[in-house]
Amino acid sequence: MPDYPAATQRARVRVPLRFHDGYSVDAELVTFHGLTDGEEHVAVVLGTPSATAPPLVRLHSECLTGDVFGSSRCDCGPQLREAVEQIATRGGVLLYLRQEGRGIGLYNKLDAYALQDQGLDTYAANTALGLPEDARDYTAAAQMLAALGITELDLLSNNPDKAEQLRTLGIHVQRRVPTGVFTTAHNVRYLRAKVLQTQHTLPLAELTAG
Repeated sequence: MPDYPAATQRARVRVPLRFHDGYSVDAELVTFHGLTDGEEHVAVVLGTPSATAPPLVRLHSECLTGDVFGSSRCDCGPQLREAVEQIATRGGVLLYLRQEGRGIGLYNKLDAYALQDQGLDTYAANTALGLPEDARDYTAAAQMLAALGITELDLLSNNPDKAEQLRTLGIHVQRRVPTGVFTTAHNVRYLRAKVLQTQHTLPLAELTAG
């Protein structure tokens, strides 16, 4: 049994989603009581679950610059858009986690951007600020999944740490499903650092700075 308290569902609200490219889908947004970190994380329930396959789940960390403003310094916005459609097609949940900047917060993330402009990669910039390379903890995500009745899933992610943390927290991750590769002239170094520093499953040969 997991060694963290159970969370409970607080509210479920039907919300029609529409993206900038015209894609639209109905979702249920679920909020929770009792999350260990006290943050206002939200589950986005999409599609119809299959009777023969586990739900497809993505843990998506909040990114104001990418998700809202369309920044091309990261791939967060395109990953969010892709994930919603993939999950809606198959049936599952996107957990929108309030973990801006891999858990260091918006202001610190922008401070790290300034250091990246001086040549540091995304992880070295965090370290130079005296912060963890990645401060995210997925205990609240496991609580949310359990509250939704999900104990087994396929994880939509290129990040092996997400799968490892969920397994440690008692969630059975059957397999990791890779996301697309969304490169721009501004995020190639960022994506290469993910591969080299934290073993993200991205095709390194394609991430050239050419």
